[in-house]
Amino acid sequence: MQVSLPGGTFLMGSDKHYPEEAPAHRVTVAGFAIDATAVTNAEYAEFVAATGYVTVAERELDPADYPDAPSENLVPGSMVFTPTSGPVDLTHLSQWWRWRPGACWRHPLGPNSSIDKKLDHPVVHVAHEDAAAFAAWVGARLPTEAEWEYAARGGLDGAVYTWGDEKRPGGKIMANTWDGPDFPWRSTGESGFRRTAPVGSFPPNGFGLFDMAGNVWEWTDDWWTSTHPEATTSCGCAPESGRSTGPAGSLETSYDPAQPQFRIGRKVVKGGSHLCADSYCLRYRPAARRPQPIDTGMSHVGFRCVRRPSPETHERPGDD
Repeated sequence: MQVSLPGGTFLMGSDKHYPEEAPAHRVTVAGFAIDATAVTNAEYAEFVAATGYVTVAERELDPADYPDAPSENLVPGSMVFTPTSGPVDLTHLSQWWRWRPGACWRHPLGPNSSIDKKLDHPVVHVAHEDAAAFAAWVGARLPTEAEWEYAARGGLDGAVYTWGDEKRPGGKIMANTWDGPDFPWRSTGESGFRRTAPVGSFPPNGFGLFDMAGNVWEWTDDWWTSTHPEATTSCGCAPESGRSTGPAGSLETSYDPAQPQFRIGRKVVKGGSHLCADSYCLRYRPAARRPQPIDTGMSHVGFRCVRRPSPETHERPGDD
């Protein structure tokens, strides 16, 4: 199901949290329709069955493309979150992320795992092109960063979270994020989930959209920029494509300056995931953003689609 949004002007970004979210600025988006939930394993399986599509994580690797990689890593696979045995230095992500041969959307934790009992969970281990291919198949596209953030805010302009400013209103857990302060080794499991949750397990935002905070990071179609533009940006709808244009960077500017040897473009992902811990990564807020290499799917990255509104789409709650 998609929810049709009329578009409007909102305060994008934040000046109160991480530097890449600044400066906060007013942005206008045109109307669009967006999936009420992230794309599920069941939906992606239908796409693969109909098209024979093979995801990036399932493809054979060319050793020439990875001259310095260990031979044991030159097999299809993906990055899987692996809890540590105790407290670690949180500046080194490699301590809890492992390259797992055989990990892919069908086998999210590795070759011995399955999605058979997780068909209603968000699909993961999808690279940007894997998400875009599904979107094209259903006659949709990936959202721009501005569209995604506008939708995530649910009409609450400038609020900290998708549901307001209070982390747990009335003591209620509002999203699938890391439970407790002991990331990445010990979760209290208070939310009932230690990895992904079935889509729609937590309350929707004001637009009737589920999991716009936590569960899985979601791809957008904008190239990464280290900050937002300082000038007010209009993200109006481009008539020829139906895509809201805006502060998208470029392939060249999206490269990681800390790793100049890797000329891999990075797109913006939004929403945070089940691995967001307040003590480490307070990024399950609508303003939060981070870069994701376009060729890299992970066990906490998924997506949802957008398209132009149509009579078949459901209007947001409260609309006549």
